[in-house]
Amino acid sequence: METTRVGVVGLGTVGTGVARLLTEHRERICRRAGHAVELARVVVADLSKPREVGFDSGMITDRLADLTADQEISVVCQLIGGLEPARSIMLQLLESGKDIVTANKALLAEHGPELFDRARELGRSIAFEASVGGGMPIINSIGQCLSANRIDSLQGILNGTSNFIVSQMEEQGWDFPAALAEAQTRGYAEADPRMDIDGSDAAQKLAILSHLAFGARLHWTDIPCVGIDDLEVVDLKYARQLGYRIKLLAIAQRSNAGLELHVSPTLVRSGQPLAEVRGSFNAVSVVGDAVGRVFLQGAGAGQMPTASAVVADLIDTAVGRTRITFQTLELWSHGEARVKIRDHAEGSAHYYLRFMVDDHPGVLAEISGVLGRHQVSIASLIQQPGECGYPSGQVPLVMMTHSASEGAAASAMEEIEQLPSVRGPGVRMRVLS
Repeated sequence: METTRVGVVGLGTVGTGVARLLTEHRERICRRAGHAVELARVVVADLSKPREVGFDSGMITDRLADLTADQEISVVCQLIGGLEPARSIMLQLLESGKDIVTANKALLAEHGPELFDRARELGRSIAFEASVGGGMPIINSIGQCLSANRIDSLQGILNGTSNFIVSQMEEQGWDFPAALAEAQTRGYAEADPRMDIDGSDAAQKLAILSHLAFGARLHWTDIPCVGIDDLEVVDLKYARQLGYRIKLLAIAQRSNAGLELHVSPTLVRSGQPLAEVRGSFNAVSVVGDAVGRVFLQGAGAGQMPTASAVVADLIDTAVGRTRITFQTLELWSHGEARVKIRDHAEGSAHYYLRFMVDDHPGVLAEISGVLGRHQVSIASLIQQPGECGYPSGQVPLVMMTHSASEGAAASAMEEIEQLPSVRGPGVRMRVLS
């Protein structure tokens, strides 16, 4: 029987999950692949560290050269996070004739062009389903299952940590620091959670999906990004009162003017699938011109969900499917971009606005006058004087607008915040229409 010998680099949380699947469920994986799939070599940084999985003698090494020199190993799961030494290891593996499976979205978002170009030059492949959405099969869905479609929009909850935090704030009434602390206690957030809470992680994943779905050519730092670190419980309450929930959404929207991309806290109508995604789950809503709307939801992180995606890629690589799709997708190629990126200021949306204002006549007229001069029209208004917890003589003013350009809404906010009757910075969030 034909055998595909496999290597694993990195035996952290995901690497351990992959090793468990390959050793404990070998028969099932071999059946799905149509031939034997054998874990042959594991590379780790520290040989003395205790392991959750038992390995045959000599299988574990701390020398990458032991793996690259083994010509019988054809596929390697590269599961080291970060940029370096992950980038250098990837290049060494490609040079040694290995196809690669990876879960490292930061590496692909930063060095995708270099790595994919080199893989193509060497006739190798890189599979990366686990890099976006953990166990949720969004990469293969867009790259293969929806390949007959022109993708018109993509809206997603792409970071499980931020979704857990927002869910806790809404359900428990906790402020952001308390919800973040709970996420860290449960292992959803790292000790340094900045990339999760500032939207960077979601922006990296959106960049990858935009390359795949739209043929976009951009760096993830070019995507306008607002995180959840300034999100307040009061806005979650007002959103519920208005019939919405707040989610950190990554959005790519095609129009005649180009592709609009952004990551930001967004109001989603209650009852819509994205609004009901709770806890650490991820979800993506994709609209294709032929299929219509497709909705995917699943565990966005965790040992076994991510390992599931890695091993699925491993099986596809072992049977030759990845090699075919890798060459045809032209990801991060030097070809001409299939879509231009729209200026963020030119995009339009409905908005949620909140201001703390002096409680006296004429304030509303003053604010509405500024909005009117910027072509921002008010759709609805909430003003509840005398609420507890606010400074004496001040009240919150909450508005929902009709559709307006991003540039106009931003300029109006800046002008309103300078009014003598407005206390402190306001809050502005998009509303998903």
